[in-house]
Amino acid sequence: MDFYMWTRRTLQEGSLCAQHCLNNLLQGEYFSPVELSSIAHQLDEEERMRMAEGGLTSEDYRTFLQQPSGNMDDSGFFSIQVISNALKVWGLELILFNSPEYQRLRVDPINEKSFICNYKEHWFTVRKLGKQWFNLNSLLTGPELISDTYLALFLAQLQQEGYSIFVVKGDLPECEADQLLQMIRVQQMHRPKLIGEELAQLKEQRVLKTDLEQVLEGNDGTGALDEDEEDLQRALALSRQEIDIEDEEADLRRAIQLSMQGSSRNISQDVPQTSGPNLTFEELRRRREAYFEKRQQQQQQQADPPGQASQPRERPTTSSGALGSDPGDSMSEEDMLQAAVTMSLETVTNNLKTEAKK
Repeated sequence: MDFYMWTRRTLQEGSLCAQHCLNNLLQGEYFSPVELSSIAHQLDEEERMRMAEGGLTSEDYRTFLQQPSGNMDDSGFFSIQVISNALKVWGLELILFNSPEYQRLRVDPINEKSFICNYKEHWFTVRKLGKQWFNLNSLLTGPELISDTYLALFLAQLQQEGYSIFVVKGDLPECEADQLLQMIRVQQMHRPKLIGEELAQLKEQRVLKTDLEQVLEGNDGTGALDEDEEDLQRALALSRQEIDIEDEEADLRRAIQLSMQGSSRNISQDVPQTSGPNLTFEELRRRREAYFEKRQQQQQQQADPPGQASQPRERPTTSSGALGSDPGDSMSEEDMLQAAVTMSLETVTNNLKTEAKK
């Protein structure tokens, strides 16, 4: 299905939001900047003739001639009068949404067909296509789906932010998107972003990466890092790391998830798996111990100077006992989770220290 504008245009040209607003409303390239400028000039001339009725030498008339046009400017902005006159060609009329006359009608917004919204010099359309509502804002990377239950709240929020909202009355021209959405309904998994938002995020990430690299270069690894520097260094290390998920790591995560689900769960129940035979909680516990022991041995080999015999290290313990205690020892799920998290944090810390020494 093809919504007009977003599959053909990625950036709004200048400040021609009024043109995009009208074309998004009508779902086609019906108005060009030249045509809207012609309407604006016509309105300016009508206003000049009315002011001239008071006398060509009057102070009000001379002041009017010195003022810029109120219907358009060099940036591409067009007034509500220009938009209203452009829609009259299609037999469409604009009514102020919060006017007393319209509010007395007590019409539910979902029973309307479209709205035009304005804040300062920005215009955009909210239109019903088929049986669903869409925010067709030209500053977004695509149309935003609005549910029927959220429409009234969405319009109320715009009013609180200072937007003027106009109800479009009349029959809109037929369009392909409206015909298709009469038969099907669409679902939107991700809300469209503002144009330039992704670029701004990438820029912020580059700035953060540069700051982190400067922190690492300024640290010779001989002194203790303060807490903020450690956080920055850890973030940079994680951003550079390519994580390869192994089966034993997946088993460890499943065991931790089981612990977080509450102590009321039967520990003898099989844990869901991604591959291999069913594993009981006790088997996962043993595999977790073996995994931590292997990681400790690798860290010991990296930390000890060549030729120096490796000294055995004590494994961290919890309030209920050692993580590597005999499987028959009593150990709560909360203690095992805490021990697993402690070991994981120590692994990250040791890796960071190793990187700092290189």
